[in-house]
Amino acid sequence: MIKEPYVAIERSIIKQFRKEIWRPFVKGLQAYEMIADGDRIAVCISGGKDSMLLAKCMQELKRHSKTNFELEFIVMDPGYNPANRRLIEENAALMNIPVQIFESDIFDAVVDVDQSPCYLCARMRRGYLYDRARSLGCNKIALGHHYDDVIETILMSMLYGGQVNTMMPKLHSTNFPGMELIRPLYFVKEGDILAWKDYNGLHFLQCACRFTEQIARDMEARGAAKDSADVVHTSKRQEIKELIKTLKKTNPFVEANIMKSVENVNLDACIGYVSGGRRHHFLDEYDKR
Repeated sequence: MIKEPYVAIERSIIKQFRKEIWRPFVKGLQAYEMIADGDRIAVCISGGKDSMLLAKCMQELKRHSKTNFELEFIVMDPGYNPANRRLIEENAALMNIPVQIFESDIFDAVVDVDQSPCYLCARMRRGYLYDRARSLGCNKIALGHHYDDVIETILMSMLYGGQVNTMMPKLHSTNFPGMELIRPLYFVKEGDILAWKDYNGLHFLQCACRFTEQIARDMEARGAAKDSADVVHTSKRQEIKELIKTLKKTNPFVEANIMKSVENVNLDACIGYVSGGRRHHFLDEYDKR
């Protein structure tokens, strides 16, 4: 009997990629207590490799977990061109993910923004996703950020923001009381996600916003590679990716050490820090010790 393609895709997660994907996925869930009995979780799908893998992992988890929780799979169409939307729908059908697609006008809202359109787009997306999830009775949304996103954010925060911050594994929403965000792929590395994608012969969306598409057209007109648009619009993150890659040549543990750096913060060895919205300075308590 010929099995549906999604069966092989599901099997690859818990068999061929058990060590690289399934175990780190479960480790993150357990380490940061992301899911509890009674949760109703909206898995947010952009159409890219990360969120599509997340959807399959969450389906597998529900199938095997003793924790009682429910899932919704939501896709926000912020104004995709027809080909990109069709690719999302086709991949969802191929992978047996019952997506619910809803529309927004985010692309129209940010297309003429000169500074940080990607940041504004991401912020607006989050709000739309929280709102839709809440309307479906969900108390959590799950996003597809992975290990590489986390360590890159740590370095970007230091080198470009002058602060020590990380992408948290879970957090309470400030604008949607009672809602929470979780990142189940927190310990899953991007290279392993790419390997899983290639193993299954899958093809997903890259960034499909109008800003990226316009850059691609401009670069194509100049004879540049089409896919280099992804590098341009995320140039700072790409710089950090390349920096980490270079550092790994002399220190194979650099990625793990970056991650550990925000787990082992010694406040007694910090000039200053912010907690609960209040700024603290080491001199505040210096002569009291």
